[in-house]
Amino acid sequence: MGQIDERGNGSRREARRQDRRDAILAVAAQSFLTNGYAGTTMSAIAATLGGSKGTLWSYFPCKEALFAAFLERATAAYRGRLSEIFDPCGDLRATLTRFCASLMERVMTPETIALHRLVVAESGRFPEIGRIYYERGPRITQTMLTGYLEGVMARGLVRRDDAGAAARALIGLCMASYYQQVLTGWVDAVPPEQIEREIDRAVVLFLRAYALDQGEDRR
Repeated sequence: MGQIDERGNGSRREARRQDRRDAILAVAAQSFLTNGYAGTTMSAIAATLGGSKGTLWSYFPCKEALFAAFLERATAAYRGRLSEIFDPCGDLRATLTRFCASLMERVMTPETIALHRLVVAESGRFPEIGRIYYERGPRITQTMLTGYLEGVMARGLVRRDDAGAAARALIGLCMASYYQQVLTGWVDAVPPEQIEREIDRAVVLFLRAYALDQGEDRR
């Protein structure tokens, strides 16, 4: 009976600790996106939460670790979506279109735009945030797309080439126009039908660039 109680108490403690961690990350996310990296302090986050800095530091030893955890939490669900999209046996064009649509849906959110602006504005003074952002955002997306394209090339559906370069090319085709316009504040939003046309154009151009030449070995 004592063992059951001990396990139950341990589970409740772990649940409370996870709830506290989630609360910290929610406050941190709001602060980073509103005040920027430089304008966010561990003291202010602790004050908002109503606890001590010592309690906050027991979860995150520094602001850099807190920023990394914030990004990890923000990107986890998207990584899961990509894992579902990249079906190695699925139709190539449909898979690429779904990827581009999910990418644009993700990057065009106000939160992602605000985060990108934060990183661009402050990574010169705080290079660690640029590294963390790249490793937990663009790099993971590129790596997952590269893995999918390597499989596609191995199956002979497109010509063999540098899969990493191909992944960057497709992402660039998606983000070169409307994303840049919103990021720089030139426009506030883009109608969904325009984004759909841009996605279709990106996929067509990508497949045209990597189509097999006549008589090229498909293996």
